[in-house]
Amino acid sequence: MPTAIEIFKLLPKKNCGKCNYPTCLAFAMHIANSKAKLEDCPFISEEAKASLAASAAPPIRLVKIGHGARVFEMGDETELYRHEKKFFHPTGYALTIPDSSTPEEMRGRLGRIEALSYERVGQRLGIDLIALNNDSDDPSKFAESARALSDLTDQPIVLLSDSAASMRSAAASVAAKRPLLCGAVKDNLADFVAVAKEAGCPLAIRGKELRELAEMVAKARAGGVEDLVLDLEVATLKELVEKATIIRRHSVKKSFRGLGYPILVRAGAGEGAVLKGMIATMKYGSIVIFEDLKDSEAMPLFVLRQNIFTDPQVPIQVKPGIYPVNNPGEQAPILFTTNFSLTYFTVLADIEKSKMPAWLQVVDTEGLSVMTAYSASKLTPEIVAKALEDSGANTRSRSGQLVIPGMVTRMSGKLQEVTGMKIIVGPKESSGLPKFLKNL
Repeated sequence: MPTAIEIFKLLPKKNCGKCNYPTCLAFAMHIANSKAKLEDCPFISEEAKASLAASAAPPIRLVKIGHGARVFEMGDETELYRHEKKFFHPTGYALTIPDSSTPEEMRGRLGRIEALSYERVGQRLGIDLIALNNDSDDPSKFAESARALSDLTDQPIVLLSDSAASMRSAAASVAAKRPLLCGAVKDNLADFVAVAKEAGCPLAIRGKELRELAEMVAKARAGGVEDLVLDLEVATLKELVEKATIIRRHSVKKSFRGLGYPILVRAGAGEGAVLKGMIATMKYGSIVIFEDLKDSEAMPLFVLRQNIFTDPQVPIQVKPGIYPVNNPGEQAPILFTTNFSLTYFTVLADIEKSKMPAWLQVVDTEGLSVMTAYSASKLTPEIVAKALEDSGANTRSRSGQLVIPGMVTRMSGKLQEVTGMKIIVGPKESSGLPKFLKNL
């Protein structure tokens, strides 16, 4: 975003107050802080609007693949380090399908890809894109397989081919799905740019040297294609880290538009592929394409990605309310915990392990854990009582028993007073819940 002084230079300097600010400089300062819009000035020129729009564009271009509800977004990043703000678009993982596959083989492969899905702290983790590889070298076969894949899945598609002829036929057949066209190199760039422009699809540009990539980007933009992805060709993990870091640093810190695009990495298969995928996830990769992934390889990747792309300033939270566990009835006790996801899912798992019916009240503590919320006065007897009232807990359970975490024993007296329930102090750690509930 331009500074207030840079914005001020674009303003008419009338100090008329029609923007609801006393001076143009005050108006510029509010625009710089995202508290006002340039359009609020009735005298701003179109040239100034265009200039500001160009300078205020994100350093990494936002590129979208797919259509409808399954659009995959990448880029639009503004930070070099996660702790400075956050990273916005998680790395997308793609698995390849050869275009020589029969319809039955393609369906089986897609089923396997769909099965690589896990739930962790309330979020669904899985594969984000399908990459169709033109291993047949046959344009008609590639187009036929692209159509078949498009009919079988609504996931975003990546088309992999070194042949402009194959890419033209396949892209034309599924252009409505807006796939990513991947295969442009220095020698065939003009042909691929023409294909991408005709189909209206984003284009991935592959190159060994960053200077070469920047030159290819300039040629692609001159050819009318703006939605670009940098397909990094790297031989070692060290080279991957170096190139990805240089691209991000030059784009974010130096506003170098020639490399301000999402990064794609072809990881391959095997243990080396998983390691490359992890490095790409940690170092600014927007898409990682794997030939295959085992369950034991996918889960660590997904968890790593989830941790990196969680907003460090906002804890992962679950929706407050009352949840049934193990088919409880009216005589089942009520337990409560906070809406910090890790706490909630840990407590839930331990209650399920006991196989004893219970109601679990989740209290809104702004995503804080039990002791942190208690220390910050986000978990008080009054707040718990209000949560029980809002969820209608007493209409679900008529046992009159409320089990509280052992760490907050001190609130038991006041809580009994404000709720009128029998307060039972539970174990300090949720791992003690199975034995505790069975004895209860």
